Amino acid sequence: MEKTFYVTTPIYYVNAEPHIGHAYTTILADFLKRFYTLLGYDAYFLTGTDEHGDKIVKAATENGASPKDYTDRISALFKSTWTGMNISFDDFIRTTEERHKDVVRRVLQKVYDNGDIYFGSYGGHYCVGCERFFTEKEMVDGKCPDHGTKLEYREESNYFFKMGKYQGWLIDHIKANPDFIRPERYRNEVLSILENDVLEDLCISRPVTRLEWGIPLPFDEKYVCYVWFDALINYISAIGYPDGERFQKYWPAAHHLIAKDIVKPHGVFWPTMLRAAGIEPYLHLNVHGYWNMEEAKMSKSLGNVVRPLELIEKFGGDQIRYFFLREMTFGLDAKFSEDAIINRINYDLANDLGNLVKRSFNMVDKFFGGKIPPFRKESPAGREEIQGALKNATEAYINHVKNYQFNLGIEKLWEFVRMLNKYIDGKKPWQLAKEKLDDELSSTMRNLLESIAAVAVLLLPLCTEKAPVILEALGLSPEKIDPAALDSLSLCADNQPIQDIGVIYPRVEKETGTEAKKEEAKPDGAGDGEGLIDITEFSRVDIRVAQVMEASAVEGSDKLLELTVDSGLDTRVIIAGIAQFYTPEDIKGKKILLVANLKPAVIFKRQSHGMLLAAKKGKKDKPVLIEIDPAVPVGARLG
Repeated sequence: MEKTFYVTTPIYYVNAEPHIGHAYTTILADFLKRFYTLLGYDAYFLTGTDEHGDKIVKAATENGASPKDYTDRISALFKSTWTGMNISFDDFIRTTEERHKDVVRRVLQKVYDNGDIYFGSYGGHYCVGCERFFTEKEMVDGKCPDHGTKLEYREESNYFFKMGKYQGWLIDHIKANPDFIRPERYRNEVLSILENDVLEDLCISRPVTRLEWGIPLPFDEKYVCYVWFDALINYISAIGYPDGERFQKYWPAAHHLIAKDIVKPHGVFWPTMLRAAGIEPYLHLNVHGYWNMEEAKMSKSLGNVVRPLELIEKFGGDQIRYFFLREMTFGLDAKFSEDAIINRINYDLANDLGNLVKRSFNMVDKFFGGKIPPFRKESPAGREEIQGALKNATEAYINHVKNYQFNLGIEKLWEFVRMLNKYIDGKKPWQLAKEKLDDELSSTMRNLLESIAAVAVLLLPLCTEKAPVILEALGLSPEKIDPAALDSLSLCADNQPIQDIGVIYPRVEKETGTEAKKEEAKPDGAGDGEGLIDITEFSRVDIRVAQVMEASAVEGSDKLLELTVDSGLDTRVIIAGIAQFYTPEDIKGKKILLVANLKPAVIFKRQSHGMLLAAKKGKKDKPVLIEIDPAVPVGARLG
């Protein structure tokens, strides 16, 4: 029987433009769809927009548009944003579509016919932003706990869903299915609501005299269906409830992704609605925390949003996907900052993964003419140890992701990446080449390339731009790889030419937030302090003690040496203009001063990831390497 996986985001409310809170949930859903597809599942991914209610009418009026024109525009903006972010949704549902309205009316009529909808009066504390009532216990100082705004007291006659009727059933269902709501903190939150309070019935309508922008109730067209009873049904309307093939196939494997502010509607309203309509409940409700800026939730209403496309344009699509999944512990809040993004890019993507790929490809180019060398059984070069480490990393990665522990899964994969960098340092392929240990060199490089291919396969759901590039550079097709065969280290073909892919993840410089003033140049000593820099500017330069592990002349140049150096942070390649004064033998093994945070530069068709510092009196004088005290360790920072 084919395994299925159905993942949904909330349908996003179109009273404002998309922000990174929306983007995180959507990227997560996209990652999961790709992840389960990679594992051989038939995976389906739904997102969309919620387009009815008071807030929509208000936003449309403020923008001088009709509700229809306004929702058409903002819904299209959400859709184009996800497309621009390489989000691979299978369907995009709008609550203004007839296919959705038809299912809403059908469910309403069914629940009404079962006697679970009645007409009555209600008064309570209402938040326009959340479009729901709050109990006295839920309020904070008489205000909305999410928006911090004063609540309105509203009283009117409407239709109500007998939600309280299903309180006992829902308690039993949650206790019998511990993973129904996860992480556990949100399961406990819902159980606390259910066990400590009487569950009030849910108001599901508004009179047409007050709100026309909604779906008319099939049993009383003087009222429209209101917000949650309408919106939540998208999860089944989009896949063809009740008789559609997709509904039959995917609904039993439904995984909802939401932020913690809508736990009650999804954890209480929705399962009781499904129960009343005779529909099996979803499989899992998965709840994540907030992205905070200066300890405040990021949201449209608070005005501290970051536009996702601008973020991707600035840092890159893979980089933002990696940051989101690596930085947040699913279920908890996380702090958003550009500094944190840059750190993840520089340390994880550029230093760890990027350097691994670049160094390995460069050595294959240098030692094997750019072709994948064969594995030599007589010199395995630690193949079994690598296979074991890869098997453990793969299993841990997959298990953590299946349990929504995304950061832990990625860390396990990165432990393997860092192990491969240490493998290079330990095996010293440049030394094997020098000593003409050809069989061991061949096996060492083949082990590295096979491991890189395996990592790239596992990263296909996460690094959607560069993981396929790495595989294609190795002559592999991402669509034809069986993840179960990764630890065999046999994906690549002997003598397959490797494509040059350059630097896959360039380092990013942090901005100081200050703008330098441009002034006319003045003679030395002119003015008090002119031409001087302050300590902040100097501190931006990261100068470290590094050790030259390998040195060679750059072919075609009589001035340049290519140096492989250990910076303490990573192993990297730099190009130094000292070949007229130092031979490779002179400099190999020496400790040098390295400017470690320069942007990568192309020098003589080679990428240089830093700059060696030397002293000289004049332009024509010999540069002299700075002597480093042997007691100073590699990686020590100058300052």
